[in-house]
Amino acid sequence: MTSADRTSKPHRGTIFVEDAEILEQIAYPADQFVLRVRAPRNAEVAMPGSFAHITCAPGLPMRRPLSIMRAHRDDGTLEFLYKIVGEGLGQLSQRRPGENISVLGPIGQPFRPDPKRPRALLVGGGVGIPPMVFLAEHLANNPVGAWEPLVLMGSEVPFPFRLACVGEHRGLPAAASAAIEDLQEMSIVSRLASMADLDGCYRGYVTELAGEWLGGLTGTEIDEVTMFACGPTPMLEAAAAVARKFGVPCQVSLEEYMACAVGGCAGCAVAVRTDNGIAMKRVCVDGPVFDAEAVFPPAA
Repeated sequence: MTSADRTSKPHRGTIFVEDAEILEQIAYPADQFVLRVRAPRNAEVAMPGSFAHITCAPGLPMRRPLSIMRAHRDDGTLEFLYKIVGEGLGQLSQRRPGENISVLGPIGQPFRPDPKRPRALLVGGGVGIPPMVFLAEHLANNPVGAWEPLVLMGSEVPFPFRLACVGEHRGLPAAASAAIEDLQEMSIVSRLASMADLDGCYRGYVTELAGEWLGGLTGTEIDEVTMFACGPTPMLEAAAAVARKFGVPCQVSLEEYMACAVGGCAGCAVAVRTDNGIAMKRVCVDGPVFDAEAVFPPAA
């Protein structure tokens, strides 16, 4: 490959196919699973916001895209959180430790935190939760910048994590008393939202909880915030609206159906505003992370 090829197609040479060994598969309520595999080449270069395209079972030729929840360079492992939707992920849930699955990744453009805005507001909903865990832990371990991540997550089914009951946090309602224990142990503040009357959760949408927190900040503090969001499209539209209301930049990670996941089929293309007008961008390699205003502009 020439240097010109790498400049025009920067994802080339950074995506690997690995025969990854399944190390662990943990089941949670509501058909949710955490899958841990050994894939050292992927783990070495994965960044928050990237994903992998996984072969779920030998008889299923079509891969499934899964967001990376954790990448551990020290032991070469990746973790994925997924919920069974369709035959492919149903068959993936039946795979057992010791078996191998094909992992193609890491794919996509990651989140872009700005050290000048260290108050990182991470908003995840449903299938959008895994990238927020990855980003939060990445920031907590990043020596460049005095990061203060706040992780807000929304779900209508029980959260697939160990939860802890914690005290109040400035700007957040006392009713939001549950936090993710793994993040708590890393001194990362997290709170949960749900419309399903889950214990310790803010009753409402996670984007409403984000708005409450932003509404309690001073102008100087607002200037230090960047919002990062991943989840269903309506949630991302709401997140973009909240960010616009408070004047904070927002990056969103889109979820789209895709076939090849490496930019060849263009089946995941979405309309994106650019300096030269509307352009069709591929979620797999041009994204999945985009500026919120580019994909969810204000209504005319």
